Amino acid sequence: MTDETPKENGDATQPAANPQQPRMQILAQFTRDLSFENIVAQKGLNGADVKPEISVQVSLDARKRGTENQYEVISKFKVESKNSGDGSSLFLCELDYGGVFHIEGVPEEQLHPFLMIECPRMLFPFVRRIISDTTRDGGFPPVNLDPVDFVALYRREIARRAQAERPADAPVS
Repeated sequence: MTDETPKENGDATQPAANPQQPRMQILAQFTRDLSFENIVAQKGLNGADVKPEISVQVSLDARKRGTENQYEVISKFKVESKNSGDGSSLFLCELDYGGVFHIEGVPEEQLHPFLMIECPRMLFPFVRRIISDTTRDGGFPPVNLDPVDFVALYRREIARRAQAERPADAPVS
């Protein structure tokens, strides 16, 4: 099958004008940094008075690599469990997980959101498994992260940056 369409006169064919479709390929994935601190084991806390609360913080970073159309995206997750009774820490897990992506066909004005939304979305299942395995291997029930809304995360970061760039004396609309 070809991308050729007949000309008006029906004699010859010419290629159809199709815009290039976005193309993404994951070239590599890697753990940049992984840290797990089991504070319960270090302090010897009694498990009877423990009522864990878990908080998750997510941040993202992306940069262009030296090779054309290649980008590195890092997802940073900080998972902390504290005792709701006294606020003492139970464990802390920090993971920086990266991917190297080859991306073509994405317009320049859409590249930043693509890197900060679609690329982390592709990496997330691997991040989830690593955090689950690490917390389980650290002596706690596995933490199975809820899906992350990377679109909302991106929008909040853009709003935060816009707020930070606005002069202090500018009127709020």
